[in-house]
Amino acid sequence: MAQPLPSTVGVLGGTFDPVHHAHLRIARLALDVLGLGLVLWMPTGAPGYRAAPLASAEDRVAMLRLALAGEPRYAIDTLELESGATGYTVDTLEVLRARYGEPLPLVLLIGGDQFAKLDTWHRWRDLFRLAHIAVFARPGWAPPEGEAGIELRARRAASHGDWRRRPAGAIILVDMAPIDISATALRRAIAQGEATDDWLPSEVLRHIFTHRLYRGGN
Repeated sequence: MAQPLPSTVGVLGGTFDPVHHAHLRIARLALDVLGLGLVLWMPTGAPGYRAAPLASAEDRVAMLRLALAGEPRYAIDTLELESGATGYTVDTLEVLRARYGEPLPLVLLIGGDQFAKLDTWHRWRDLFRLAHIAVFARPGWAPPEGEAGIELRARRAASHGDWRRRPAGAIILVDMAPIDISATALRRAIAQGEATDDWLPSEVLRHIFTHRLYRGGN
């Protein structure tokens, strides 16, 4: 029997190399504050425009499974790990839009630092045709200067009514207290044998130690 479609779908992309508490905090806020019916965790592959993840796709998916266990509104989508995937968010959203249909609201979940660079993304203006964008940033965060900031101000000024009644196009700001976790610093700390218990779930840390990941510290 086919599963019923969720009311709203969030998309949280990243290398998750490894998944840590800042990622989990964004996803939890997406459920609790935005009321999303489903959050898709989308691990990226190794596109040519960014450095490849250190852990294998298999290990990163395994760590996600451990971190997300027990929350039925989380799902892992390996679309960007498939052969031929471009890794561009706009291409991923086009596939998801075709999958879920036009009426269903899709919400791209990104941090304030990512939004500040949005106008450097591939076909970034098309993102608004395909999804809403939820920006998770510290309270009082101001949109950046440049085209992305202008777009944010214009779309928020033009937004009327509940974004859930539309499939795409809104920008939603979500206050999120800063969490000082850097994946690079986390991997380096693991390599040096420093305590990282407060940075990521214990089950994920156990997988890292068992499979001897991040021994290089990069």
